[in-house]
Amino acid sequence: MKKTEITRRSFLQKSSLGLGAGAVGLGSPSEAISENAERKDNRMPREVWVASIFLHGLRKPKTGEEELKPIMERMEEFVHFQPDIICLSELFLKRLIAGYSEEKAESVPGPIVSRFGEFAKTHNCYIICPIYTKKEGQVFNSAVLIGRDGNVVGEYNKIHPTDGEINRGTTPGAIIPPVFKTDFGLIGIQICFDAHWPEQWSSLKDSGAEIVFWPTMFNGGKILNSHALLNNYYIVSNYGSTARIIDISGDELFRSGARQSGICVPLNLDKKAIHGDIGTRKINAIQKKYGRKIIVNTYRYESFFTLESHSQDITVEQVMEEFELITFHSFIKRSGKYQDKKRRRI
Repeated sequence: MKKTEITRRSFLQKSSLGLGAGAVGLGSPSEAISENAERKDNRMPREVWVASIFLHGLRKPKTGEEELKPIMERMEEFVHFQPDIICLSELFLKRLIAGYSEEKAESVPGPIVSRFGEFAKTHNCYIICPIYTKKEGQVFNSAVLIGRDGNVVGEYNKIHPTDGEINRGTTPGAIIPPVFKTDFGLIGIQICFDAHWPEQWSSLKDSGAEIVFWPTMFNGGKILNSHALLNNYYIVSNYGSTARIIDISGDELFRSGARQSGICVPLNLDKKAIHGDIGTRKINAIQKKYGRKIIVNTYRYESFFTLESHSQDITVEQVMEEFELITFHSFIKRSGKYQDKKRRRI
């Protein structure tokens, strides 16, 4: 099957003409035109709607065709948000289906991934599907990224499975985590126990990741806030009964409530953390020139500030170029290289 690229913007453009999947579940063609045109106008250029959906409260299915039905129904509850990407929890089938284990690992794309591929294509969204996979006789605790067209974009294999997982037959993944290209930006994935090894989180930043998704079986707590702060990217977690989204500043933006089955919220990827040594002297000039178009938030004690575009007319990159600013992460990397160059060799 030939892979096709369906972007969020092209999808909305088709929808505004009453064509294709945009009319699904929106009532009459005129209603579809109105709703989708409004969403296109209201979205920022790099706004991405992220859903983290979990299993809390789902009924246990029977075997056979019923196995995936409850989680599919749960995902259907969120399609009215028109999510760009949906993240499920780590090994969600292990919690949902009795007897799901390493022995049920599938080669990708297998029957489970194919079912979620159908959902992704129907609803024009990416899906992170965490399941057991197998390749060349090895079993992995994986997160399979499925594209808007229903095809597999890539696969992340958990780098740091627990001792118990390894003893049951799970193989650790390659030590350098991949980043995945989507139509809204570069993303990375880590899984559960991976949280305790900061090297891979830093590697994802160096590779350009703007969002890191973290399906998990433990909450993570302040560990996630630390990774987001040090790497200045968004983190989206899925604990199975709790969802959290951490800002590039390390602050918590969203957390699911006790009775929620997930969350779907917007993130603005046109947002950067800027080092404060030189940049803070230019904040007043930026605010004077751009006003509401560029939102500035200062983190005095951490010595950085964030710039966030709220305009169709100007990007943060353009502001950075105009005012000769560099990101906090780039400043630290540059300083480290300079230190190495000047460090006395003994």
